[in-house]
Amino acid sequence: MDTESLAPLKDTVTRLWQAHGRETPLDGLYLTAVSAPTGPIHAVYRPSLCVVVQGAKISMLGDRAFRYDAGKCLIASMEVPIRAEITQASPDHPYLAFSLALDPTTITELLLETSAAPVLPVSPALSVQSLGAELLDPLDRLLRLCDRPRDLAILAPLVRREITWLLLNSPMGSVLRQIGLAGSLTARIGRSIARIRENFADPLSIGQLADVAGMSPATFHRHFKAVTAMTPVQYQKQLRLQEARRLLLSDAADVARVGYAIGYESASQFSREYRRMFGAPPGRDGLAIRKGLATQPDL
Repeated sequence: MDTESLAPLKDTVTRLWQAHGRETPLDGLYLTAVSAPTGPIHAVYRPSLCVVVQGAKISMLGDRAFRYDAGKCLIASMEVPIRAEITQASPDHPYLAFSLALDPTTITELLLETSAAPVLPVSPALSVQSLGAELLDPLDRLLRLCDRPRDLAILAPLVRREITWLLLNSPMGSVLRQIGLAGSLTARIGRSIARIRENFADPLSIGQLADVAGMSPATFHRHFKAVTAMTPVQYQKQLRLQEARRLLLSDAADVARVGYAIGYESASQFSREYRRMFGAPPGRDGLAIRKGLATQPDL
């Protein structure tokens, strides 16, 4: 997609960032503006549409790399821990992007109303595609509703439904169908992922997770890795360590106490695995990031 076509959406994102920062008045809409390439960013992607209007980014799901730049979009079909880097950004041309939460209920309603095609075989939880030209106008209209509080509650659901419909009829439709159909393999793996997230500090039982997904343990393990590029144990470990980092950043808690809170019985194992993931021991990493946040200038 050419730069000229993206210009109105880029202008809207820039204006909203200056007015609101990351969080907007529209539930589930988040903005990003970064003026320099970043190091590794660890996060959990939830079901959402992520659109880049300037710059470039790479997101790693396990050992799979998903690269996307201006005019490209990424769809996350379920909650997955990722490692990302913004690879193209500068003060004159910052990385600009936004993410919009996807509503499984709306997807299901549209599928039921239209008798859409059945779900395709299980696919990875992330997918990158070019942003279709037909999506530019409704996306811009939705974002601009943030400037009109009186209209937001009434019109935003209608425009979001329009966007969902267009996505269902785009090359990204197969991914959305897996979100909306309760019996799809992706949805069944999603239920097991929800169980892991709710109980991430507890010992993992593959048998119980397989029961939640309605599969045999062997089938569950195979499909889980196909979707997330991780084993259930690796998935749980990433969730635990990301939660540990959040705890260390929020209150500088005792390292051993944090490790125990997220399910580690050995402080040394916790420190070793934390360092392997984030590149520094937990105490030092938390201190460095808190100092960085305290001195970071506004973009």
